[in-house]
Amino acid sequence: MSALGHVGAATTGTPANLEKPRKRWLPYLLLLPGGLWLILFFAVPSIQLFATSLYDPSGSLEEGYAMTWQFSNYVDAASEYLPHFMRSLGYAALTTAICLLLGYPLAYAIALKGGRWKNLLLICVIAPFFTSFLIRTLAWKVILSDNGWLVTTLNALHVPLPDGRLLATTPAVIAGLVYNFLPFMVLPLYASLEKLDPRLLEAAGDLYARPVARFTRVALPLSMPGVVAGTLLTFIPAAGDYINAQLLGTNRQYMIGNVIQSKFLKVGDYPSAAALSFTLMAAILVLVFVYVRRAGTDEVL
Repeated sequence: MSALGHVGAATTGTPANLEKPRKRWLPYLLLLPGGLWLILFFAVPSIQLFATSLYDPSGSLEEGYAMTWQFSNYVDAASEYLPHFMRSLGYAALTTAICLLLGYPLAYAIALKGGRWKNLLLICVIAPFFTSFLIRTLAWKVILSDNGWLVTTLNALHVPLPDGRLLATTPAVIAGLVYNFLPFMVLPLYASLEKLDPRLLEAAGDLYARPVARFTRVALPLSMPGVVAGTLLTFIPAAGDYINAQLLGTNRQYMIGNVIQSKFLKVGDYPSAAALSFTLMAAILVLVFVYVRRAGTDEVL
């Protein structure tokens, strides 16, 4: 140990060799509150949900459920509601793609062209969050109604509509999902693009790179962490949503979230509902893992 180390240890009254273990444990202590929160409100409920999915489906809330390790609940749920699973994943994927196409130019403009209006534009992006999710979706129900201004205008312009209407159709459900989850795409993209040094784009232009090449070779690769984070934050909640399909669609547009909600709150079939929930969670986890691995940006998680 150097003379300076001896002086420091003598001055503070703490041996220098005790400082290292404290520093080693400090990150774990900082993670402790969040870790306890996840254990209590995610890990424990997930274990209970898995246990519920193995109950005897012939039971009820009044008579109780017997633990029979009924793994057939998963087979029955997957075979019976496979169309709802596929519809949910398809709607979520389409919603994510549309949000990316709409959100990237918006985030790019705010981050690199916003100037002094940057904060105001960000407030406009998150302004829908000031209203509840349910009220925002009900507002879309009014906008897309058969007698609403949008349908009336499209009919006057002779724009073909499915069954002559917008409400209670697949486009209505997708529109509601895009509107409700667009901020989840814009904000991560903005956070990534805001760190982009504009001089890199200028240097690419000085090297005679066309605007498309500047975007594909410079802006897009540097903003990929934001793209991955935004797509995950949009796809995951959209796959489990049921409000938009319930209010803006019909049973032909129902997603797996609608089935789970009905079985939990209306039918009272807890084992099947738990099996569907756990299957959806596992499917999304696998898809996210594969997507992140293929994107090559594991560090964003």
